[in-house]
Parts: sequence; structure tokens; C-alpha cells
Amino acid sequence: MIKVAVAGATGYTGSELLRILLNHPKVEIVRITSEQSAGAALAGVFPQFKGLLELTYEPLDPVSVVQGVDIVFLALPHTESMKVTPRMVESDVRVIDLSADFRLKQPAHYRRWYHVEHPASALLATSVYGLPELHRQAVIGAKLLANPGCYPTAAILALAPLVQDRRIELTGVVIDAKSGVTGAGKTPQPHLHFPEANESLMAYRVGAHQHTPEIEQELGLLAGTELYVNFTPHLIPMNRGVYCTAYAALREPASTAALLELYGVFYKAKPFIRVLPADVYPSTRHVRGTNYCDIGLKVDERTGRVIVLSAVDNLVKGAAGQAVQNMNLMMGLEEETGLRLPSLVP
Repeated sequence: MIKVAVAGATGYTGSELLRILLNHPKVEIVRITSEQSAGAALAGVFPQFKGLLELTYEPLDPVSVVQGVDIVFLALPHTESMKVTPRMVESDVRVIDLSADFRLKQPAHYRRWYHVEHPASALLATSVYGLPELHRQAVIGAKLLANPGCYPTAAILALAPLVQDRRIELTGVVIDAKSGVTGAGKTPQPHLHFPEANESLMAYRVGAHQHTPEIEQELGLLAGTELYVNFTPHLIPMNRGVYCTAYAALREPASTAALLELYGVFYKAKPFIRVLPADVYPSTRHVRGTNYCDIGLKVDERTGRVIVLSAVDNLVKGAAGQAVQNMNLMMGLEEETGLRLPSLVP
């Protein structure tokens, strides 16, 4: 059995990790941490685990948390993982960080987008960006894995085949994305209050969202050159889900059928990518509670642009499920182990 610890197991991502890991046939959860809930029983914080997982929250200590475990999942707020990870990676344990703290390769990006000086910037060069559809071999050998964000997962997977195959112009790419309110985390904020978020749609951090450099970094690697995108996120009044619509100009005329064939080849043997047939488009309800990313596309011959649509569950493929997918690869298991879950419909 793979013994795991989950640090920060009181947020939405942490609880989703526990839900998935609890039913993983090769995993034993041995330790959970929380600063605010230290000493409390898991079932007292999350009653859904009563009778299923009897654990007590511990404070996070980077030395003791790695004792007797094979994997540590860090479900901590952004800029917190970078403070404790260096001590953890000194041990034999493998670390999967679900924050943004080790996703970006340039320390300057943390100053600009997260407004911090990275205290462990030396680890940025060796951390692995954990999008297994693009970096499978690197994931397998990772010691420190940076789990992608939910918006970048949906956006990068939507555009990767077109970028790598040079089918689109690299300037003028527009990414319009919507997220359910759990994407903002569990900490109460005025704009997440029910009367504020319900029956409303709101763009936020326009031109300044911290996931922008993550998207540009990974698409730039595929393109072999630096690129920039216009990325605008929106908050939509539902609990779960990310819906991404990307627009790009085609370099040469192409049909919808030809590009769907390209996507089918690119994502062949990628078990969590479902490329939809022509004139069928993703819905968040069909990926809710799953580790799937559904992708559809349409060529607008009138404008010479391609429109690509993708949907993921922000807490699963956009966070906890992808982390477990990465763990499976890192520990030599079949990629789908513990993740063969149909959507929660209705």
C-alpha cells in the first residue's frame, strides 16, 4: 500500500483528495494536517467521512509529516508550500504540490503575478509540471511535482494539439473561461457570498490573472517560442466546473473534421481526454466529479478561426483527481487506478 499524507486537508481541494484517495485500492491515508483544525477529528470538520476515515488533524511540521509515508500531497494556499517544501524534499518522500508555488520556471513571475520573492527558487528548475498528457515521462520520475491549476488544465489541453502542430497563429489567441465558486477556495469572501454570486456572472482579474503565465509557459514550450494570450476568467454561480472557450486564427484553411482527427491522434491513449465528435460540445455536467477533460471544436470558415471548447471539474481534473493521476504514474500504477468515475448526473 502507498502511504500518503495530505497537508491542508480542510479546504475544498483537500477534502476532494480524501474522497478520491479513500476509495483508491492501493492507498492508505495515514496523516492529515491543518493549522486551524489541529486536534479536531476529520468527521467533525467534514461529516461525510464519519465511519469511513478516522483521523485527527495535526499541525503541519515539514519534518514529521514525511515520517512513514511515500507521498505528501500539499493542498495549501498559494505561497505557503514554498515555505515548507525544501525540508520535505530532503527526505525520500515524493511531494505533489497542488498550489502554484512550483509551477512557474522563472522566479520573476512570482514577483509579478504572486507578489512574493520565492524562497525556494532553486527547486523551480527541478520541479515537474504535472500535466500527464504532455509530460508523462517526466511525471514518472518526479521528486517534486507541481500539479497544474484548473484554468490552465482546461486551456492548455484545449489548445495543445493546434499549437504543437503549428495549425494556428500564435498571436491573438483568446481564452474565455468560467469557473464555479469552489475555484476561489473555501475562505469566505464578500463576492462569494450567496446573494452576491447567485444569479450573476462576473469577470475578474481581467488581464491580470495569476494563471496567465502558467498557460503561456506550457503553450510556449509546445510552440518552441515565447507567446502571449488574452485570458479572462469569470465566476459563474455553480459549485463545480470550468468551461473554457478558446479562439485562434488558423494559419491555413482546415476543416472541422481534419482538426478533430488531429486531436484524436494527439490524445490517443490519453485515458482522461474525451474528444467529442463534430457538432457535439462539452458540458460541465458530464465531467462533474470526474477526472475527464471533454473537448470539442468548430472551424468558423467565415472568419478563418477555430473555436475550441473544453470542460473539466475544477476540483478533480483541475486539482485533486489530476494529483492522484500523477501519483499513480509516479508510483508505477496504472494511470486510471482509483479514478474510473462516471459523472455525477444529475
